[in-house]
Amino acid sequence: MLRPMIHMILHFAAPAVLARIAFSGTFARAWLIMASTMLVDLDHLIADPIYDVGRCSMGFHPLHQYPMLGIYALLLLVPKLRLIGIGLLLHMFLDAADCFWLDWQS
Repeated sequence: MLRPMIHMILHFAAPAVLARIAFSGTFARAWLIMASTMLVDLDHLIADPIYDVGRCSMGFHPLHQYPMLGIYALLLLVPKLRLIGIGLLLHMFLDAADCFWLDWQS
């Protein structure tokens, strides 16, 4: 139960740290945009079961497919979408780290 809790906390804490370091002048706006990329997890709603503590999101859910990383990276090239791209890539990094932790535990 510790791993899922830490995972969820990191989805809000990591964007906060990044926003504080890289976007200190617009911290609240940057954090809010990056944290809102949590909405990418809505693709979990089409899975059965919706949540499985032992399932790796990467490569399983549609918006967590590896080709999507390229699309998210392309958002970095558009200044108005850059924070969304950063948030999505950070989200995918945290989900991949969770997968490694899941494999390490088993």
